Amino acid sequence: MADTTKTKMVWIAGGTFQMGSDELEFPDAQPVHAVTVDGFWMDEHEVTYGQYAAFVKASGYKTVAERALDPADYPGVPVDKLVPGSAVFSAPAQAVSLDNPLQWWQYVPGANWFQPQGQATQLKNLKNSPVVQVSYEDALAYARWAGKRLPTEAEWEYAARGGKEKQKYYWGSELKPGNRWVANIYQGSFPDKNTGEDGFLGVAPVKSFPPNAYGLYDMECNVWEWCSDFYRPDYYSQSPAKNPQGPADSYDPDEPNVEKRVQRGGSFLCSDQYCIRYKAGSRGKGEVTSSSDNLGFRCVKDKVN
Repeated sequence: MADTTKTKMVWIAGGTFQMGSDELEFPDAQPVHAVTVDGFWMDEHEVTYGQYAAFVKASGYKTVAERALDPADYPGVPVDKLVPGSAVFSAPAQAVSLDNPLQWWQYVPGANWFQPQGQATQLKNLKNSPVVQVSYEDALAYARWAGKRLPTEAEWEYAARGGKEKQKYYWGSELKPGNRWVANIYQGSFPDKNTGEDGFLGVAPVKSFPPNAYGLYDMECNVWEWCSDFYRPDYYSQSPAKNPQGPADSYDPDEPNVEKRVQRGGSFLCSDQYCIRYKAGSRGKGEVTSSSDNLGFRCVKDKVN
């Protein structure tokens, strides 16, 4: 298997595209609007465990999921329950209603970037898989250490489209072109029965599926990816036409007092049954200190004149 401890970066020439989606399911991705971005370099795949391990070894950085919890932030919770950990997908034993994600998400003590499902997983088996269980803060720390940055939402979508317009998916108009899976999503009955028809029940190693026209891998599904923009559902109605950087602050009407950043691309848990936001132009969001075993990132870099 290829050594992915060093990431190749792909030059994405600047241009103009139609950003967003006109599908009714995605009101926060509307209106579709013309956006121009300058050229930039982008990692050809998500940051891997091997790469993140090199960062941690060099810097001594400790991720949010590894840090002790402050009892003041969790009033009423017994101190013995305040142990570091993170969110892990856990398939229920039978079909359940899709209106309560707590039926398939669990807070697992000890879950973090090098043990994404807790004590059951170890870094040595995951070198070439995307690093997960990283918060926005954790992703930003790596990017700065690497001399890079996180992509803006506009840069991410422009790169993911690969020069294609008006496509249902980033890879094209068909879910299974040529009757083949071209991205790591969920097949079967969500969330209780994943058939693994695409070859993977969870995160796939980077470069397991074909690249897009720009030479970028896994811009759709596998793991969600952090972007630098604050999240607001109404931002597209006032977004600048050139190099938008996102709104000045965060607002999510579902959780108005929680600071959130944009996430893009969907993950291995997305399907047409649930979490359809792997489709072209759609948006995700996440609280900035949160992490999970389907959330990672990749970096970009400005052109050096």
